[in-house]
Amino acid sequence: MDQQKIGNFMKTLRKEKGITQEQFAEKLNVARRTVSRWETGTNMPDLAVLIEIADFYQVELRELLDGERRSELMNQETKETVLKVADFSNEEKEKFTRNMNRVFLMGCIFAAGLISLILLEPEKPSGLYGFAEGVCMGVCAGMPFIGLLFTSKHAKKLRDAKHRLLGIK
Repeated sequence: MDQQKIGNFMKTLRKEKGITQEQFAEKLNVARRTVSRWETGTNMPDLAVLIEIADFYQVELRELLDGERRSELMNQETKETVLKVADFSNEEKEKFTRNMNRVFLMGCIFAAGLISLILLEPEKPSGLYGFAEGVCMGVCAGMPFIGLLFTSKHAKKLRDAKHRLLGIK
């Protein structure tokens, strides 16, 4: 916290109001010399007085402690940045949810295929039939593991590794 910067800011605010140190001191019930010490950065007012000063000058306490006004442009830029980050985060979550829905749907389709293969099994199954049954069973068994993997904390590490390998930022 830069006391001199805060003091200069308080001096600027007082001059913008068009009042003297004496008039300001009267409003706060302190000595003029106290106001002078604040404005030179020699002393700092206590928290209760800082709040009164912020109210009097109609600035945020944070601005007073920073020793400068927060520009509207800075507030708008910060807001826009936060909104962009939130939008990006939402897009990533939606993409992840779509992918997980696809994995689930694929698992359901293969489960239905496996059930129908078991129910419609001919007396003498061919090699192709056995292969199809094995694939369906493998996919059905693998889907829960893939779902667990993608929803675990390790999924981010895997995605990051994939992006590094593919050169995606």
